[in-house]
This record gives sequence, C-alpha cells and structure tokens, in this order.
Amino acid sequence: MQPEILELESFLPYRLYRLADDVSREFSRIYKDSHGLTRPEWRTLSGLGQRGTMTATELGEQSAMHKTKVSRAVAELERRRWLTRTPGENDRRVEHLTLTKAGLAAYREMVPLAKAFEQALLAKLSVNERASIVKGVLSLEIALDRRQRPSAEEYKTPAGKG
Repeated sequence: MQPEILELESFLPYRLYRLADDVSREFSRIYKDSHGLTRPEWRTLSGLGQRGTMTATELGEQSAMHKTKVSRAVAELERRRWLTRTPGENDRRVEHLTLTKAGLAAYREMVPLAKAFEQALLAKLSVNERASIVKGVLSLEIALDRRQRPSAEEYKTPAGKG
C-alpha cells in the first residue's frame, strides 16, 4: 500500500494562502509606487486612518501584525511625520498613535486607489461569483471564530453592482 499523498496545489489552505499572498503583493505595488510604503506601514496607516487613535497593541490585533513589525512601521511613519505618539494618561507606557495632517492626507490619497484596486479585482468575477466569495470568506471566518457575529450588511456583496 502506498502512503497517502497530499496534493498541495489542490489543498484549500494552501490555495487560500497563495491567493491572499498574490492579491497582497499586487496591491503592495500600488502603495509602494504611490507613497513608498511597505506592507506594515500601509496597514498601520490604514488602521489609523480608519479608526483614528489606536495603541500599538490595538494596531497589531487589527492588522494581524507582530509587535516588532508594528513598532518599525510606527517609527517610520513617525519619521515621515505622518503620525504622533501621545503617552496614556493612566499608564505612560501606553502610547496613543494618531495620524498627523500629512499622514491623514496620505491615507486619503490611498483610499480611492485601494477601492479602485478592489473594484478591478471584483470586476474579474461575475455578480454571482462575487456574492459567493464574500459569503464563503465570511463563513470561513465565522467557522474559524475570527470575527464577531456578522450583521446583515456584511452579507451584501461589496462592489456587487454590475
């Protein structure tokens, strides 16, 4: 009897990893070319642009980045004068991170580029395929307990028109 073999190319976790990596790499060209950002710097800029003030710990949780990557990204964005650090009132070891006007301007320049990238990616799929992939990803996230209970809005397909 031959040992069982795993065909990596058809193994769903591997395929999801490769797809996520391909999409991320393709999108990284946009923020690298337009603003000279690395992936951690983009995630930091995006997190703060979306949520306002956050701690480094919150950024790490929101972006799924290790604390050393967050720390380096924060240092680089601070060097560019795109964010400021404010010590916590109750615990001076905690720093609250906020985008400066320049950082917010960079974020606002990136938002339409990110949305256009998403639109172009989704345009390669039919409306039914878009709905299926959104629901499938959400179902996997829930099954892996990665998210809170979804709202009805989350079942709608982003950019599902057309």
